[in-house]
Amino acid sequence: MMISGNSGARGPGRRGGPAETAAGLRETCPVCSPSPQSGPVSLPELWMGRKRMEEQWWKGELAADIHQTLRMKELKLPMYKAHSPQIGMRRYFIDLLTVLSNRFNLCPTARHLAIYLLDLFMDRYDITVKQLHIISFACLLLASKFEEKEDKVPKLEHLNNLAYMCNVNVLLNKKDLLRMEMLLLENFSWNLCLPTPAHYIDYYLYVSIGENDLHNGWPITSLTKIKAFMEKYAYYFLDFSVQDHTFLRFRPSLIAAACVCASRICMQISPAWTTQLELLTCYSWEHLAQCIEMMLVYYENDIKEASNVKKQVTIQHQEQEAVGNLSHQATTQVLFQQPRYHPLAQHSATLSQVQSPVQDLCSAYRDSLQAHRPSGLLVGSADSSLHSYAALQASLRPSAQTLPIQTPVAVQVALGTEPRHCISMAYGSSYFSGHHSYAAGCFDG
Repeated sequence: MMISGNSGARGPGRRGGPAETAAGLRETCPVCSPSPQSGPVSLPELWMGRKRMEEQWWKGELAADIHQTLRMKELKLPMYKAHSPQIGMRRYFIDLLTVLSNRFNLCPTARHLAIYLLDLFMDRYDITVKQLHIISFACLLLASKFEEKEDKVPKLEHLNNLAYMCNVNVLLNKKDLLRMEMLLLENFSWNLCLPTPAHYIDYYLYVSIGENDLHNGWPITSLTKIKAFMEKYAYYFLDFSVQDHTFLRFRPSLIAAACVCASRICMQISPAWTTQLELLTCYSWEHLAQCIEMMLVYYENDIKEASNVKKQVTIQHQEQEAVGNLSHQATTQVLFQQPRYHPLAQHSATLSQVQSPVQDLCSAYRDSLQAHRPSGLLVGSADSSLHSYAALQASLRPSAQTLPIQTPVAVQVALGTEPRHCISMAYGSSYFSGHHSYAAGCFDG
């Protein structure tokens, strides 16, 4: 951000570096305005001067002077009275400016300056809703021209595209925007050097964590990680401060200091407010207490709201899982329900079809063997199927020792139960003599 000693001479399209914030620095800087005695400035010196102006001002040598100039400027800020008839729509336009600034990657100082310009202008005039949209875009353009580089200033075409995406029924043109910019500049007496909390926050964050600070009662092991979390918390509270117009009754520097202190409290860093921060900001704990209390109340409400939303999402997720499980169970029951027919009926029919060729083969083989038996053996076999090996040897003739064949009923029962195993038992090698041989492939299933 640039602050000039003669801020009233600033136009809508000019900007400068942070080194111009202290009064009279431009006249004393040999790089910005070389004196006749010093001679021409070399290119390396000019490059180093530009680099020094573009770096983060709160880390430079002029940080204390710039901070002091900002504190002097905020004493002359106009008073906000909250008398706007459209104050109920303030939150909507703040959200709109936030979306637009995030889309164009504008710095926080540009966003906060645009919101502050809009607040002051709304507080002074009664404006229609359609005109408020145009004024909001004009405030964003002026703030970006004052705080950002030229290549980051939003273009008119991009603004119209984003306005259409945000359901803003306003078509901007160059003439209306220029006229509105001139109206704003005349209203603020061509002075856009209006400090906001975003202008102080980085300067205070730079010394927000000390080596002697404690985290949860223990020494801090990593200052880099703690500072990173501290920065997130501080900008979180900084965004809270613009959502409620009641924070405008505090000075911008006090709001920035309260953001740092509230962040230390939430991160459980002790002490909550150090002597170094008090000397840097010129604010004691008593000065910050009221603003910090308001921020912590907003923080607790935000935590509760986020917890309620999380619970609702969890309940909805559980309900969806329950419905999915019920549908899965119903599908499983349909696919894997018990059949209405007996499962062994078809299997028995299939076995009978497979067994019929084997039974025919066994019958043919049995008939060929019975042709060499005496009639007495056949009669005895019909009476009983249980004969010992000795009885069979006595009833057979010495020249022909053959296998005793059982009745067809017994063979059919054995084959119907388990074909391959029962055939091997009935016609096993222990019942065969050396005079009868068979091909083993005939009994393979």
